Amino acid sequence: MAMLFAPPAGAEDGLGAVFWRQASNDGVPLLPKGYDPPPSLGALVEQLSPAVVNLAGDGPAGGPEPFWGQAGQPGPSPGASGPGPVGRSLGSGFIVSPDGFLVTNAHLVTGLTRVTARLEDGRSLEAEVIGADSATDVALLRIRSDGKLPTVVLGDSGPLRVGDWVIALGKSTGSSPAVSAGIVSAREGQIGYGPYDEFMQTDAAINPGNSGGPLFDGRGTVVGINAAVGVGHQGLGFAVPIDLAKQVLPRLRAHGRVRRGWLGVDIQELTEDLSGAFDVPAGAGVLVSRVYPGSPAGRAGLEAGDVLIRLDAGPVAGARELTRRIAGLPPGRRVRLQVLRAGAVRTFKIRLAERAPPPMAPAPPGPGERAARLGLELAPLTPERAGRLGLDAQLRGLEVTGVDPGVAAASVLAVGDLILEVNRVAVADLDGLRSALAADPDRILLRVQRGQAQVYVVVRQSASGSGSGAR
Repeated sequence: MAMLFAPPAGAEDGLGAVFWRQASNDGVPLLPKGYDPPPSLGALVEQLSPAVVNLAGDGPAGGPEPFWGQAGQPGPSPGASGPGPVGRSLGSGFIVSPDGFLVTNAHLVTGLTRVTARLEDGRSLEAEVIGADSATDVALLRIRSDGKLPTVVLGDSGPLRVGDWVIALGKSTGSSPAVSAGIVSAREGQIGYGPYDEFMQTDAAINPGNSGGPLFDGRGTVVGINAAVGVGHQGLGFAVPIDLAKQVLPRLRAHGRVRRGWLGVDIQELTEDLSGAFDVPAGAGVLVSRVYPGSPAGRAGLEAGDVLIRLDAGPVAGARELTRRIAGLPPGRRVRLQVLRAGAVRTFKIRLAERAPPPMAPAPPGPGERAARLGLELAPLTPERAGRLGLDAQLRGLEVTGVDPGVAAASVLAVGDLILEVNRVAVADLDGLRSALAADPDRILLRVQRGQAQVYVVVRQSASGSGSGAR
């Protein structure tokens, strides 16, 4: 019979026999018969780890076919080479092709042209930053080596389900991997990163130095790029879905940046209140809150207040979904848009331009006059003030300089917002505001400039004092 525990051994140094129970080495499990311990990830990690690198540096200073390995196409084994220069650790990356292309986070290499990739086999190789896309936090680098390079295999993040197992791997140094395992805890997690914010949430800890490293599924294929730790949410990490990265990487390789299609509108979700204000069915599409002068949409004749219901052959499901679809198309592409306007469906054919939004130059507002009915302090926008805000000098409206707490407008307006229209009437002063408010004493539809975007919000002057709006 196999012994579960080895007998205590005497000690030759005079300190006496060991006083703990010592497991034997015959492989007999300690737990009940029929119990199968979970399998070790050790063999999988040993196979995957060589293609994961540590990145080091000194701080800021029609595309081709996909070039990463697909599932079922493993890369070659590591070789040998001499060391190169090494700086402070930036994070991790992973090699996706035998000719040295590697992937990491854009936020790790922003402002850099070259970094050092430290491999598990001891090599330190100079890596050129081919391109970075801050909108998706994806960057493409390239290292060159006379020896063979290990590679990972890219999988597909689309089929992943909440609850599927994943493994986060990174290198805080050039040698030993930092590994954690967990499950996909949410899909399309939004962390306020921008319009293409669709991170995958996992409870696999993103260890220090793991940013930029791969997130593997149980088959050992890459399904994400470890990007961020959930600030304020202990135990949560976020990863860029690899399907999104595969859309970006060929563009970075071809152009060093991502050229995105641009329609030239601000859009927002069509809430119940907004549907009522515009007399359209709830959930019919997305609302156009602004059309940029001279943009493709402006030249085609789109107007603020239009409801976009179809793009090419597919229905418009939401504002974020439409933004991603337009951005996924190349500049110069012609699209067909169906719009609901004044109860009728209209069709527009539009050639997309390249997205290049202007930067915002915020400045604190000065004091304004009171609009007692709304509980707001408002100041007319002057050309000088518009210039300080980075806005068109021809823009006219009322800037919110104060909001009374507890009023209905406080739920949808903030200091710095600019009221352009009240109940579909343009306003430039308090007299215009008072006149426009008379149209509907209970429900007030406002068109608001917020930063560089324009949105519609609804203020209900009801007994409850509640406000309602859209993002």
